Amino acid sequence: MNIPLEFWNSCFSALAEAVQPNHLLTAIGASMGAGLACISAALGIGRIASSAVESIARQPEASGDIRGAMILTCAFVEGVCLFAVVVTLLAVLKIPSPPA
Repeated sequence: MNIPLEFWNSCFSALAEAVQPNHLLTAIGASMGAGLACISAALGIGRIASSAVESIARQPEASGDIRGAMILTCAFVEGVCLFAVVVTLLAVLKIPSPPA
């Protein structure tokens, strides 16, 4: 997938106009932090599901216990991801708006 350079230029110029220059790195860092948290959570949940399916294949009689532990662990990972996104959102919203 090839995204044109004009798209990125318009995104970053809109971001630069929205916040003051000294807060631009905070906004970019918070955006990258939220994205990294979501990607990491997705990879973690995929790994949990993979291990659970493998465990159920090896020991089918314990599938109920394994499934319950998998769902609970995935919920915890998703909660941590949501918390990380909220923290990064708060970091961006704490940035004062430029004077008019």
